[in-house]
Amino acid sequence: MEAFKIRPYTKKELALCYFPDSLNPHSAVNTLMGWVNRCEPLRRELEAAGYRKTDKWLSPRQVELITRYLGEP
Repeated sequence: MEAFKIRPYTKKELALCYFPDSLNPHSAVNTLMGWVNRCEPLRRELEAAGYRKTDKWLSPRQVELITRYLGEP
């Protein structure tokens, strides 16, 4: 398996890294963002890094924060 790289990802792309067996990409995104929203320190840091819930793309900094708090996929 290829090592996970910190780079820009769409929410869908990152969610499918965490949930590769998901039959529905929308469900994978909802699950990942549910994890993010339940982790208050992560949510605060993402907002400070410019994240808005309507964003389709995550910056490398935002991806790094997610992997720091949730672990690599």
